[in-house]
Amino acid sequence: MRLAVVSPFLDRQHGTEMCIVEQIERLARREGWTIELYSQKVSGINGDQLIAGSARNPSGGIQWHKVLEIPGPHLLKFIWWFFANHWQRRRDWRSGEVRADLVYTPGTNCLDADVITVHIVFHAFYELARGELVLRRVPLKMWPRLIHRKLYYKLIMFLERRIYRDPRVRLVAVSNLIARQLQNYLGRTDAVVIPNTVDIARFNRVTCQARRAGLRQTFHFAENEFVLLLIGNDWKKKGLDSLLRAAARLIDYPLRLMVVGEDDARLYCSMVEKCGLQERISFEAPASDVLQFYAAADLYVGPSLEDGFNLPILEAMACGLPVIASVRTGASENITDGQTGLILSDPQNAELLAQLIRRLYEDEELRQRIGEAAADFVRANCGWDQNAERTRQLLEAIHISHSRP
Repeated sequence: MRLAVVSPFLDRQHGTEMCIVEQIERLARREGWTIELYSQKVSGINGDQLIAGSARNPSGGIQWHKVLEIPGPHLLKFIWWFFANHWQRRRDWRSGEVRADLVYTPGTNCLDADVITVHIVFHAFYELARGELVLRRVPLKMWPRLIHRKLYYKLIMFLERRIYRDPRVRLVAVSNLIARQLQNYLGRTDAVVIPNTVDIARFNRVTCQARRAGLRQTFHFAENEFVLLLIGNDWKKKGLDSLLRAAARLIDYPLRLMVVGEDDARLYCSMVEKCGLQERISFEAPASDVLQFYAAADLYVGPSLEDGFNLPILEAMACGLPVIASVRTGASENITDGQTGLILSDPQNAELLAQLIRRLYEDEELRQRIGEAAADFVRANCGWDQNAERTRQLLEAIHISHSRP
């Protein structure tokens, strides 16, 4: 099988991209499989498998075809990427250099994909974001950013209608939540659900416990402080507003908040000050060693307004952290409420979130029991080998169906 994988970048610091890395590394190790990777930037892939440039590996592996990247705002860069990857792949195929059996991509990266993994349905997300995109509600200086964001969403939704509604394209949803959204917004009832999983060799209770004391010192957390962790980009969507309001209701408790991501922390300065959390919150940049954040924390809080999966929830569970997960995130499908985590039924209800945090803070035995049960569940059910095997079976079945006259 020669599989063309199309993604603007791949690394291990972003959930969607890391999932593709985990899959293609395993697929490339299979006899007879070659991955033709079209991407602008690549990091975190096994160096023994990745071959860049014109060199070819007769035994397969991952062949990286670097697509030119341009500077500029995100919308312009995406439009360039969209057309550039089509042009480069068509050039390679016409020259005979690459003849892929199938084209596989996460999201709306190309018009000719055979199989698409869907991590987010922008039609659903836009329903939530719509209220934040009204120009009259924000200062004039923020209009360019808001207009840019709205145009980007509109473009992606146009591509969703153009691509996802095509019955010739097979859709893979990363959760039942995404499958329902594909049906409700785009009329696709045939999406195959292959949930995201986690690297259980890397994320585990033993490693986290061994590193905990040193990392608590590194982040300057006192032993009696109860550290709440949230990881991800687009903090508005991840529910940071609700978390801040909930923490403000627990100001008498020794809480600390650690928020990890690439968003601009300055946008939350006024809210942090209003909630009286200036001395209790730290904003951290993403790191390849994401395990350090889980090891230093006491509770993972994921009050997402809408999230196709939210991989950090599963990673935190694997590490033995108790978690609070919004019912509107796909990862909550892995949680039995009260046994392997707590489910937040309304992510915009800060008082309800505060009650759940208080419940776990005050009951150490419950935290311990939930954390252990969560780690056991993930170890038994959520490895990348299972995910990659199901993906392989699906890709091979589609390839066979395409080969029939």
